[in-house]
Amino acid sequence: MSGSSRDKETPVHKGLGGQRLVALFVAGAMLLNFPLLALWDRDATVWGLPLFPAALFILWGCLIAVLGVIAERTPD
Repeated sequence: MSGSSRDKETPVHKGLGGQRLVALFVAGAMLLNFPLLALWDRDATVWGLPLFPAALFILWGCLIAVLGVIAERTPD
């Protein structure tokens, strides 16, 4: 048993990495667009920071973290 089943790429999984990246792009575009960003535009603070910039930074960081996971898992 030199190879594991995880190393094998079936035709069903061949374009899955690209599809995940496109889905992440669409999700990021929707999260960082006006209607959803308006949810965070409040007079509140998180750890002494205004809510809006804190939420933007957290969303941006989460998108980068998910991108890293997708890039490392994709065998392409």
